[in-house]
Amino acid sequence: MTDTKNWWASKTVWGGLVALCGGLASLFGLEIDGSLNDNLVSALIEAAGAIGAVVAIFGRFDARATLR
Repeated sequence: MTDTKNWWASKTVWGGLVALCGGLASLFGLEIDGSLNDNLVSALIEAAGAIGAVVAIFGRFDARATLR
């Protein structure tokens, strides 16, 4: 594997975070079924992509150097 990406672009990381949250929720008495878990992963991935786009656009406007 030679390609790299940001941690927030990894479905494995988001899946792990949702699984962690699901485990913690279960510990406190809230049950999350498999389909809800899948939907949460998809929603978080989409949100991460949208946030990444906003940060990229803001970063370009806030940049101090010009593009060639």
